[in-house]
Amino acid sequence: MSAAGKGRGCSKEEQMSNSKVSRRALLGSAAGGLAAFAGPWKHNRAWAQATDKPIKIGITSDASGQYANSGASDRRGMMMAIAEANDRGGVLGRKIEHVHIDTETTPATGSRVAERLISREDCGFLIGAVSSGVANAISQVAQRYGVIYLNTNSSSPTESGKNCHRVKFVWDGNGTNFAKAAVKNAIDAYGGKFLLLTNDYVWGHDTARATRALIETYDGEVMDEILIPQGTRDFSAALLSIQQANPDIVAAAVGGDDQIALRQQVAQLGMGSKPAWINNQQDWPDVYGLPLDNLFGVFGTTWYYGLDLPGVKEFVGRYQAMYPDTSMRVPGNVFYNGYMATRELLNAIERAGSTNNTAIIKQLEGHVMSAADRMQHDDAVIDPITHQVQQTIYLATANDKPKDENDMFKILTQSSPQDVRDDHAQEACKLESYEDTPTFDA
Repeated sequence: MSAAGKGRGCSKEEQMSNSKVSRRALLGSAAGGLAAFAGPWKHNRAWAQATDKPIKIGITSDASGQYANSGASDRRGMMMAIAEANDRGGVLGRKIEHVHIDTETTPATGSRVAERLISREDCGFLIGAVSSGVANAISQVAQRYGVIYLNTNSSSPTESGKNCHRVKFVWDGNGTNFAKAAVKNAIDAYGGKFLLLTNDYVWGHDTARATRALIETYDGEVMDEILIPQGTRDFSAALLSIQQANPDIVAAAVGGDDQIALRQQVAQLGMGSKPAWINNQQDWPDVYGLPLDNLFGVFGTTWYYGLDLPGVKEFVGRYQAMYPDTSMRVPGNVFYNGYMATRELLNAIERAGSTNNTAIIKQLEGHVMSAADRMQHDDAVIDPITHQVQQTIYLATANDKPKDENDMFKILTQSSPQDVRDDHAQEACKLESYEDTPTFDA
C-alpha cells in the first residue's frame, strides 16, 4: 500500500508530511480497499505515543519445518534482548512486548503471519527468519505497511540484493561473504576441482551461484552440481556421485535438518576427509551435540562463544542464567544474530527518541557498531545501500582438542568486512524511497 497522496512539485518535507498517516488508517485502507482515513491523525498520534502502550514486536521465526531448531534459538536471542531492555525500564518509558507465530519454514505461511502480526496483533516491528524464501515473503508484506523488519538469520545474497527493501535490515553474513572467506583458501590448500552440493531453494541456489563465480575467478573448475531437495534424509545417491566424480573439494550449501542428515551419512561412509569439504555457513543448532567426526570440513560463521574477546564470557553467563534448562548450554551464531538485531532495533528507537518508523530507519542506516559491543574482531556497519550488516566473517572446523563438550569449533581465520563485501548486492539493491514507504508511529 502506498502512502497518502504526494502532489507533484511539493517539497520533500511536504511529501513526507502528506505521506504520514497512522498505521491503523493504513490497515483500514488495506482491509476495505479504499483510501479511507478513520479519525484525525492528531488523535491517533497521541494514542500511539502514550507511555502506557507497550511497543509490540512480532516474532516471525520457525517453530516447525526444516529450520525449527534454529528458529527456537533465534527467538531465545530476541527474548533475552527484550528482557534486558525491560529490566532497564523499557524503551522511551514503554514496556516491550512480543507476539510469536510459527512461519513453518514456508513462504506462504510467512506472508500470512506477517499480515496477521501487523493487521490483527498491531505489531509495529517484525523480527526473525532463517529461510531466505520466508524472509523475502515477510519483507514484501512489511514494506507495504512500512513496518520495519529485521531479517535475523537468513543469508541468501538476494536478501540484501534484488529483494532488498527500505524497511528490511539483514543481520547475518550472506552466501557471498562466506564464499569469499572460504573459496580461495580451499583452492590453495586442496586443489581447484569442485563439486557443488546445493539445497534446491533460493538460499542454496544464490549461494552456489556466488561460490561458482568465485571458483572461476580463482581459476578453479566446477565439475558438477547436485541439487538436494529440502527435506532430504537419504544422501546415498548424492554421495555415490561424489565418490565417482572424485573432486578435490565439495562446496556444500545445505542447511537445517538436511545438513544434520548429510553430516551423519558422510561420517558413516568415512568421506569427511577426502574429498575436502567447505560448508558455506554452519549454524550452531545444526551441529550442536554431534560427534567430532560429523564436524568435518571448513565452514563459515559470524560468531563463536569461544572467541577470546571482552564481553563474551559475560554474554554466555547471561544466556545460561536466562535459559538454565535449554539443551544447548552455550549460545551460538543464530542466538547471537537474534539478540544483536533486537538490541540494535531498541537502541535505534532510543536514539530516534520516537517510534516513528522513518526516524528509526534513518537511525539504523549507516549505523556503526563497535567491535567491542558486538564481540567481534572488527567494527560492523549497517550498509546504507543494502541494509546488510557488514561484519567479521570467521572460518572454523572441528576442535580436536576441546576444553569441554561444548567447545566444538576451532576458529581458523577471520576476514574483515571490507575483504568479504558483496559488491553484486550493492549493484542489485534498489531501496524504495522514504516517500514511497508508509510512515507511522508504533
